[in-house]
Formats: sequence, structure tokens, C-alpha cells
Amino acid sequence: MGLNSKKPVLLTLILGVGIIAGAATKEQALTGVVGDALCGREHSMPGTPVACIRECIGKGGRYSLLVADKVYVLETTDQALLDTLEKQSGLRVKITGTDNGKTFLLKTVKPEPPE
Repeated sequence: MGLNSKKPVLLTLILGVGIIAGAATKEQALTGVVGDALCGREHSMPGTPVACIRECIGKGGRYSLLVADKVYVLETTDQALLDTLEKQSGLRVKITGTDNGKTFLLKTVKPEPPE
């Protein structure tokens, strides 16, 4: 079995990996509640959940989005997006961006009406 007979298999593998990698970085839209990655779903500090979120963020935590049973850790350096997340702490928002498997790279944040 020579190199020429392996070319179709190699090409198929390369194309398959490229398709999977492209799908993993496709832009997504999610709707959920703004939280913080330190506490996740259960806020441990006394007071309101919003006060806990802001305290955790103030201590260097990251914002998160709670969607059903999943917690997405949000990543952005855009100050306008961070300001919107701060104002919407504990509230429903719709976000767009890409999930890299570890964090959700944020592109937009828009307030949503309560359920």
C-alpha cells in the first residue's frame, strides 16, 4: 500500500477535523440569567443574589450566563459589554458569541423580558 492509496483517507481526516473545528467556533445566541462564575447557581454570600454577583465580580470573578442546568463563563474585554452585564446582574439577557469549550467569547448582550 503506497502513499497514493493513503491520500483519500488523509484528505478525509483533514477535512473532517476542519469541519469540526469550524462548527465549534460558530456564533451562537443564548438566553439566560446573568450570574457569576464563582458562585454559579448558588450564591453563598448573605444578601441578595445581585449583591453577591457584584461582590464576586469585584473580587476578580467572571460573569456567567445561567441557561437551564448549564453555566457559561463569559469572556470579554469590551467595557460597554461589561457595563451591560453589571446592570443586568440577576436578570435575563440574550447574548451572542462563540463557545470555545472553556469560556463563551461574548459579542453582544441585550436585555430580555422576564419569563
